[in-house]
Amino acid sequence: MVMKDIKKDPFEEYIKNLPPTRKEMGEAWSAAIGLQDVDGLKPSEYLYETAKKNIDGEITIDEVDELINTYYETKEGRAEHGTEEADKVSARIARLLSDRAFVFSPTQYISIHKELFKGIYSHAGKIRDYNITKKEWVLEGDTVSYGSALNLRETMDYDFSQERAFKYNGLTMAETVQHLAFFVARLWQIHIFGEGNTRTTAVFFIKYLRHLGFEADNDLFAEHSWYFRNALVRANYNNIKKGIYETTEYLEKFLRNLLQGEKNALHNREMHVSGKFVIEDDPINEPINEPINDPIKPDERESAIIDLLRSEPGITRAKMAESLGCSESTVKRTIQTMVSKNMIRRIGSNKKGEWIIVE
Repeated sequence: MVMKDIKKDPFEEYIKNLPPTRKEMGEAWSAAIGLQDVDGLKPSEYLYETAKKNIDGEITIDEVDELINTYYETKEGRAEHGTEEADKVSARIARLLSDRAFVFSPTQYISIHKELFKGIYSHAGKIRDYNITKKEWVLEGDTVSYGSALNLRETMDYDFSQERAFKYNGLTMAETVQHLAFFVARLWQIHIFGEGNTRTTAVFFIKYLRHLGFEADNDLFAEHSWYFRNALVRANYNNIKKGIYETTEYLEKFLRNLLQGEKNALHNREMHVSGKFVIEDDPINEPINEPINDPIKPDERESAIIDLLRSEPGITRAKMAESLGCSESTVKRTIQTMVSKNMIRRIGSNKKGEWIIVE
């Protein structure tokens, strides 16, 4: 396996000597950009330049949004279509993390998803109505069992009610960290949205930690977002036949670094269920998360839809149904399945958006 180079926080040196108010904004941007890694997205150089102007106080976060939107309306911006989601979502995460307003509720959680992905996903702020699976490198291609589409809202409401009723009084810090790891792992496992669950959960969790009185270090999310996601995966995976059980130990290491300033080494490969990537005394800390080299082959209808999307990314379901000789509801179900398999993804609104084929 080819090792990836470590991508350092692009703002680490830049914000080191800034005054506190500007440094906080810089840390928000660092976390915002770092979190794009969990979906394999890379922001543009234009985003970095614009973010620095905001950190320096030259422009407001509202002006950042205007500049980014204008950029992607130009020919130059469209040439970097693959970075549009990363740029827009990074700016929105930076805005949310720099805003201290917060209410611990399912509504807040859903509204964060809507704020991050409006105009990018047609399902922004909407609970998914189909089941999903995702192949995970850390699980050797297996998937976590995500929440059933039949009762996602009820499951989420229950988890929130349990956390709201929980009392932290008298807990040691170790017990507090263990409980927080359990809460965020269960919230993420529900996976109530079609896409964007990890970024939404991370933003919500950072704001919740602040609500509890912690000064969460955004740098850890900037540098170790893949570790955070893989730790969430391992906290929700069982394979009793192979002797593998769900564990929050990796999340707890992350949280001890985040909340207590510990210096635990955070290696993605130590979480791999095979154990073959764990090398004793190995100081390397690459964010290994190579894609699974076992692509899902599309069936006949899925292949036909892919062909249609290649020729017309903005094609409607009605037109697809007409071309394929099937009902529009059949097309809808097939598309939902293709999204869950990560074959395609939607960029933009229902009316003006288009489909992207995941290569």
